[in-house]
Amino acid sequence: MALLTKYKFTNKKHPLKSVMAVILAVIGVVTVLTVIILAWKNGGVAGARSARALILAEVMALVGLVLAIMSRTEPDRYYFFPDMGIVLNALVLCAGAVILALGLDLI
Repeated sequence: MALLTKYKFTNKKHPLKSVMAVILAVIGVVTVLTVIILAWKNGGVAGARSARALILAEVMALVGLVLAIMSRTEPDRYYFFPDMGIVLNALVLCAGAVILALGLDLI
């Protein structure tokens, strides 16, 4: 019976909303990094295409943050993906807001 003591039987699952939130966050992180690299290679000028991509990444991060918060409130679930989705989407939102504010000469 020592073999069965190593296993943990549970009904917990990973929420699908949180997995989608993490996917959206990864897309957002890649987009923000791409915008930063393209602006750096272009001498500090990002352009309209990069701004549109960054705004789209901000919208996806906002949706991902809402999905992650919704899945964090579900009972009897694993909370690794919801927590990771909240952190990554919040980072994308903050980074995008700073980049857009710098582009508009607000800071």
